[in-house]
Amino acid sequence: MTPRSLVIDTDPGIDDAIAILLALCSPELDLQAVHTVAGNCPLSEATPNAVSILELAGRTDIPVFAGCPRPLIRDQQYGKFHGRGGMGGDVLPPAVGRAAEGHAVVRLIERSLSARARDEKLSICAIGPLTNIAAALSLDPSIAQDWQELVIMGGGLRVAGNRTPYAEYNFLADPHAVRIVLNSGAEIVLMPLDLTHQAMATPARIETLRAAGGRLSDIVVRLLTYWDRGDIARFGEPGGPLHDPTTVAYLIAPELFTGQKMYVEVDCETPLRYGHLVADWYGQTDNPPNATVMTGLDAAGFFALLTERLSG
Repeated sequence: MTPRSLVIDTDPGIDDAIAILLALCSPELDLQAVHTVAGNCPLSEATPNAVSILELAGRTDIPVFAGCPRPLIRDQQYGKFHGRGGMGGDVLPPAVGRAAEGHAVVRLIERSLSARARDEKLSICAIGPLTNIAAALSLDPSIAQDWQELVIMGGGLRVAGNRTPYAEYNFLADPHAVRIVLNSGAEIVLMPLDLTHQAMATPARIETLRAAGGRLSDIVVRLLTYWDRGDIARFGEPGGPLHDPTTVAYLIAPELFTGQKMYVEVDCETPLRYGHLVADWYGQTDNPPNATVMTGLDAAGFFALLTERLSG
């Protein structure tokens, strides 16, 4: 089977790093580029983080393109849970190389049009604020047709937000970008907190990964150990939810996920609910579905996949 062409748009980020490593360890995927955006940390830190992750994996052939340094309209909001520099302190070595020349938004448009010319399609995992994706769609709306799927980690529906009572961080960081993307006509697969909170990196699962061994698994164990939220009252068990790797896992093993097509929109106006993802669960509006929203995860299968790939 021909590997699926993939671009990851990211703001690394601990779970972002694990998502990138999972993609690199999966022969079903051909990671062609990593695009960075301000989010968990400033763009000036997110970009060398992405370079460092690729260097760690020995994949310096994959280019990193820096993208947007701030949201489209709102003031900048940075992540809270990833530690200094976005990567939990000093878990990763400093980057040796640098980002490639060119802006991520321009490169995404170019790569999409190039795929169209070859009668191919791209897959995109968007695991940070959607600023780059929205900017590209604003410049050339037609590129939405060139994407096989746009798998997004963001939003929360029936669970509380992780930055405000209603809003998940990625959508809160740039809700106007979310609105552009959701209304673009792209084939969207959405991984909200309802799904990702089922992907808990518990101490037992971390120990299984540690026992499996491997250079990359050792790094991931260190990242996950830092990632433990210590919030059993919220999550029901110890550990931390692995949000971003679910997007990559979906491309590899979609059978691990269940969900439904529905219309979703984001609140860009209401102060308390700013960034909140609103879902038409039962088709009560006249709006056609614009996303497949994943709400169920085979967590044991997900962590078995993660362990197999990262220890291989």
